[in-house]
Amino acid sequence: MVGSWLGKRTKRAQRTGHRAAVPMPDGAGVLNCRVLDPVNQPVPHAEFVVTDALGRKVVGGGLDPFGSFMVTVPAGEYRLAVSAEGYAPYRADATVAENALASLGDVTLHVARPPALPRPGDWEIEPTHSSIAFTARHIGLARVRGRFNAFAGVIRMAERVEQSAMHVVIDAASIDTNVKMRDDHLRSADFLDVDRFPTLEFYSDRFGHRGGNRWAVTGALTLHGVTRTVTLDTEYLGVGNGMEGEVRAACRATTELRRDDFTVSWQTMLARGIAVVGPSIRIDLDVQIVPKS
Repeated sequence: MVGSWLGKRTKRAQRTGHRAAVPMPDGAGVLNCRVLDPVNQPVPHAEFVVTDALGRKVVGGGLDPFGSFMVTVPAGEYRLAVSAEGYAPYRADATVAENALASLGDVTLHVARPPALPRPGDWEIEPTHSSIAFTARHIGLARVRGRFNAFAGVIRMAERVEQSAMHVVIDAASIDTNVKMRDDHLRSADFLDVDRFPTLEFYSDRFGHRGGNRWAVTGALTLHGVTRTVTLDTEYLGVGNGMEGEVRAACRATTELRRDDFTVSWQTMLARGIAVVGPSIRIDLDVQIVPKS
């Protein structure tokens, strides 16, 4: 990996037993390590961040295909953090001397313990701490961000989470992009046609575990009178207690919708050759659930 600093002059970094040429400016050193899993295989999808003594990020990024990184930084004291999906994070302190290589050698990431799952039973979405947001392209350039302000949902958690089921209903007229004229247009027959289709609904009974805290929730989304299969890429965040001590669970999820799949074609605009919205819309969910009373 190319170092974070560039300089006109080069020096040589010292390795134990031999010397290795590393381009380096005055006052700098090199930090490196290799990241392995518990069976000593590289973790190429890991990410690293190097921060200084004040906690400010100095450099970061991904690892090479062999699970290694090497960066050039000013001589000083640093904190290294390495993370990868499904693994507990690794942290270590490092001292980088001028014109020298500070190698942490091989570091091992241990498999993270998955967060506790919600207990079996009926749960409901807590709307105050949940959001359903979307992002779309406007005229192929700017992004339009919005949300639905009114929705409700229930989840029946089974003993085996894979056998759980959920049903979510969204009030189509609650769409909100902070621009009244645009929101009125989105509610019109050109787009959501809320007079004919007052709700969007999602039903799923397919919860697939992808490993660690990642799940795939696949179900039927009904929008604009059309039903299509949609998969939510879901990150489960665990169970905790709210401010008043109530038990709640949380997750984040994303998916991409193609508007043509739901016959949302902005008929009047397209008839004039104006592509107002891009072909896909990103949906982002932040959801907290509480036991159903």
